[in-house]
Amino acid sequence: MPTRVDAIVVIGGLGDRVDYGMKLAREDRSSYLVLSKGLGWLPPGICTDHVGSAKVICFQPSPHTTQGEAEGTARLAKQYGWRSIAVVATRDQAWRAKLWFGRCFPGQIYSTLAPLPWYHVPPAIPYEWGATVKAALTRSC
Repeated sequence: MPTRVDAIVVIGGLGDRVDYGMKLAREDRSSYLVLSKGLGWLPPGICTDHVGSAKVICFQPSPHTTQGEAEGTARLAKQYGWRSIAVVATRDQAWRAKLWFGRCFPGQIYSTLAPLPWYHVPPAIPYEWGATVKAALTRSC
């Protein structure tokens, strides 16, 4: 990830993504911190606030998947004129996320990895394999 991007996009899944995305925003790495409501839990009031100098934008992905998050981010990017984003994911999801976002967002995409506790890895493997096959077979945004 470069020093700054137009938006930091935190997508749903396991791991400490929200805190990691907020840490990047506090380091003034972007003007926008985008949080998917697919994350499940968000800090109270975060969607109407700033983190550091970054304006927080929350959105509900539809469908409630990485594909929906990529589509929602692409709409926001068009609205705000973003040319670069950093997608906060975990190592197990990063390749698939970059595939979806690359189909939907025409700008520069960087992956940045949030920590994932070791005990989340084994149960995530079957899901990630299935989701990756689906993403590879789907050609649309």
